[in-house]
Amino acid sequence: MTDTDRIRWGILGPGRIAGDFFAGVAQSKTGRVEAIATRDPDRPGLAERFSGARILAGYDALLADKEIDAVYISTPHPTHAEWAIKAAKAGKHVLCEKPIGLSAAEAEAMQAAARAVGTFLGEAYMYRLHPLTLRLIELLEEKAIGDVRMVKSSFGFAKPFEEDHRLFANDLAGGGILDVGGYPVSMVRLVAGVGQPNGLIEPDQVFAVGHLGSTGVDEWSAAILRFPNGIVAEVACSVSLTQDNVLRIFGTAGSIEIDHFWFAAGKQGGTAVIRLFDAAGNRNDIPVEEPRHVYSFEVDAAAEAIKAGRGEFAYPGMTALDTLGNLKVMDKWRAGIGLEYALETPAVRTRTLTGETLRRKDVIVPRGHIPGIEKESSMLALGMMLFSTFPAASIVLDEFFEAGGNLIDTAFQYGGGTQDRLIGEWVRSRGVRSDVVIIEKGAHSPLCYPDVIAKQLTASLERMQTDYVDVYFMHRDNPDIPVGEFVDAMDAEVKAGRIRGPIGGSNWTRERMDQAIDYAERTGKTRPSVLSNNFSLAEMVDPVWPGCIASSNGAWKNWLKERKVVNFAWSSQARGFFTDRAGREKMSDGDLVRAWYSELNFQRKARAEELGHRLGKDPIQIALAYVLHQPWPVIPLIGPASLAELRHSLAASAVRLSPEEVRWLENGERA
Repeated sequence: MTDTDRIRWGILGPGRIAGDFFAGVAQSKTGRVEAIATRDPDRPGLAERFSGARILAGYDALLADKEIDAVYISTPHPTHAEWAIKAAKAGKHVLCEKPIGLSAAEAEAMQAAARAVGTFLGEAYMYRLHPLTLRLIELLEEKAIGDVRMVKSSFGFAKPFEEDHRLFANDLAGGGILDVGGYPVSMVRLVAGVGQPNGLIEPDQVFAVGHLGSTGVDEWSAAILRFPNGIVAEVACSVSLTQDNVLRIFGTAGSIEIDHFWFAAGKQGGTAVIRLFDAAGNRNDIPVEEPRHVYSFEVDAAAEAIKAGRGEFAYPGMTALDTLGNLKVMDKWRAGIGLEYALETPAVRTRTLTGETLRRKDVIVPRGHIPGIEKESSMLALGMMLFSTFPAASIVLDEFFEAGGNLIDTAFQYGGGTQDRLIGEWVRSRGVRSDVVIIEKGAHSPLCYPDVIAKQLTASLERMQTDYVDVYFMHRDNPDIPVGEFVDAMDAEVKAGRIRGPIGGSNWTRERMDQAIDYAERTGKTRPSVLSNNFSLAEMVDPVWPGCIASSNGAWKNWLKERKVVNFAWSSQARGFFTDRAGREKMSDGDLVRAWYSELNFQRKARAEELGHRLGKDPIQIALAYVLHQPWPVIPLIGPASLAELRHSLAASAVRLSPEEVRWLENGERA
């Protein structure tokens, strides 16, 4: 390869790891380091350490440099997400030192940014691309020790305590799990995944214990992982305790041991030894000699992916899914020992991942006015039932808000109050209470009584630390109670100013809503004007949950139009029916089969697939667009489990359907 063909690398942050990467690039076949970005360009010794590279003042200067193809991020890990996203937006490929982010949620946001512009993003677990790892995989595939049953791996060292050192600093996300724990986790997952599709299998159980020191970081910790294929793994890490750091793999016909696997044959090259023991304990040493620097292999693997137009490493490098799986385990490990970093709390994380003040950007989500609410609202509502941490929830909420979304759905019972709390934390940390419309629900069965409404609303407001909600639904109906008592209870909250917009019922029948509306009009109470029943292109065959009601047929549509009631439609995308999970021969998901399988729905799914193919969209996006294009008032609720799912749903907002296409999706009749 000529010098002009090489990938031109820039390095963000001139720390110790940057020096290792620089040495790796020097021994690579595909790269050269063009520049180093630092916030202190006058630091002594930089020119000597990074001989031949330009020294740039500030990270932004590197991202703006047209002579740079790819960026290696070696800054402290709390800043990885910010600069990886900024680099992608600048059109730069990125290799990010591990951990790629503080959490799986951060990693996903980084991956989404790279996918949006078509750049490469890889996590730098350098050992994954070394010949030692390839030889280990070969031995496992050959069943050299039979079927793997257990794996043990550790990475621990004793660093003398320094309160301000990054390893012990909570505000720098110090401790063992993020600094070195990812190595044993990534290795045991690699071993467990040998022979699996894409080399991946995720643990279905993670148990963790550990010690948090005086500065609030994990000084030593361990976890046990159980995989669906029966493999059990023990991982351990430490920053103040020396461990043996031996990888041990136990199979039905022997075992394998490797010392310090992440250094492979040594940073500068050398010979690694795989110790193979048969069932009788007889040892056979398998040398793996490699003179090249251990970091050089990830440089060449990244270059191969970049030149091939791939956005991620090839196996056994850390693919995008591998990175997410690794961090999900580390998230659980941290949660299991109660490890929280102050910089992830709402008091500190008041800006977006890229350090910006939250503001509306490109308005993707349609907006309008809900009767009874003065401020403009998005015509798509975001539910947060699937989130349990502030970092993950805030990333999705930020993205929704930037796209023009401001209608947020929660309920007293969701997550035992977790969703109320997360939404409240986000609203306060971003200072956007006057800009968002919050939907609250209460009085779910079996506690569906008039006096419960005020009690649960009080609890929800306290959780959110706000004094009002914008929309209120009774979460269920109780036909044994006169409807007027429920209207009175909600009306009292409106008059008290704790509900400052419309009221209504979720999963209520037309008959009960008629009674409630008539009672309110007759007595001068607040008129129920909103409903939250299921509505989707797929009509619900059997209730998803007991007591649920769908409002998808013609009688319901006519009633909603006549009564001027807005339906906030839950399960607006039919809970996965419009994905590959559903099909005439796919019967493994019993709830999906029970609730949505019918000839009518399969015909509608086929039409959504046909129209989606024509418009370049997935059928589930067409299903959401169908709800958004109803000629009567309906606002779909979406409940994404990840940032990727949110973006996928938001893309449906850009789909424009004609009235003829809406009718064709519904009944197959063409104009």
